[in-house]
Amino acid sequence: MTRPNTHRRLLPSRHQRLRVTPALIADLAERLTPRDAEILDAVWEHRVLTTDQLTAIFFPSVHRARHRLLDLYELRALDRFRPWAPTGSRPWHWILGATGAHHLAAQRGIAPSELRYRPDSAGAIAFSSRLNHQIGVNEFFAQLHATARRVANGAAVAEWWPERRCAALWGDLARPDAFGRWTEPAPTGQPDSIDFFLEHDTGTEPLSRVLAKLDGYTALAEATGIVTPVLFWLPNATREANLRKLLAVPAIPVATAVHTPTTAADGPAGPVWLPAGSTGPRRRMTGLRDAIISTGASGGLA
Repeated sequence: MTRPNTHRRLLPSRHQRLRVTPALIADLAERLTPRDAEILDAVWEHRVLTTDQLTAIFFPSVHRARHRLLDLYELRALDRFRPWAPTGSRPWHWILGATGAHHLAAQRGIAPSELRYRPDSAGAIAFSSRLNHQIGVNEFFAQLHATARRVANGAAVAEWWPERRCAALWGDLARPDAFGRWTEPAPTGQPDSIDFFLEHDTGTEPLSRVLAKLDGYTALAEATGIVTPVLFWLPNATREANLRKLLAVPAIPVATAVHTPTTAADGPAGPVWLPAGSTGPRRRMTGLRDAIISTGASGGLA
């Protein structure tokens, strides 16, 4: 005789999503915390963020992150999906939901349609050929946020501009994957910061094509009079070594590093960067300012 499955039950109402109505939109506005509003801005600005990335940026623990993200999911402020994986399972990927779009539009004084929000965004992003690349770019900055939270000494991601914002500003010359500004205390106790363009490399493009991107950055530096280092974040040491053979000494500051694991102490902020034309030692990200100074120019917001 087969024993009944005593663990089988209907999902509790907590897991049932509400229908999008004007009342739900108003309810969301009343329930949103300042952190919730920042989360909605982040998932819209950077398209998609995983649970672990949102934890690194906004929460003290993954338990609290999961609890609050589920609340926002049930309120339709966020949507989520899990990309297919050949083995195991991948984490939840979070994007902006319908009521979240209404909130952001209201904050900006525009209609939701002007945000270019689409209810089917989850499918479009989930099946995008650029999903892994986007997650990789966002992982770089999530690791910086995690470092800032861990050291708690005033270090911070002061700027994080996504690709589409960079393209709107500089797209006729250069199209970085992101622009960032990292700040941390210097040995003197004063804050030290560095602006940078990020090129997140997944190893799918020929290295000649990767190298050709520097022409645009050189043209941008000449047009603006501002020299900003380009950081190539590469998938493995072999790829980095092969790129460095082609780099020689470029006209603008360039540094390379291999994707840092999430367990690395300081992640991309740490001593993982090797400037082009140098054999070592590797430098912290803020230590790359020396490479800028050696060019006779200073970096800044382009």
